[in-house]
Amino acid sequence: MKKYEVGYILKPNLSDEQVSKITNTFYTIFANNSSNVISSKEVGLKDLAYEIQHFSKGYYVWLVVEATSEAIKEFNRVVVITEDVIRFIVIDEEK
Repeated sequence: MKKYEVGYILKPNLSDEQVSKITNTFYTIFANNSSNVISSKEVGLKDLAYEIQHFSKGYYVWLVVEATSEAIKEFNRVVVITEDVIRFIVIDEEK
């Protein structure tokens, strides 16, 4: 398994319940693919550097995970089809 940093920005108009549901979905993806979430940080609502989908703010979440390539592929597949995610990034820490 490799270590990755995973960041995503959610739409700012989501309730705390919706944010928790999305975050739990992503945690489940890693758990179901023999991977571990080492740490997570909900940075919260912050200004964006530029507008994305007509939003000037976003809810930032940052994870550090030890994940298999299958887990990263599944995360990428699900995050792209999650309408409430406006941006995401996956960084391989070993490169």
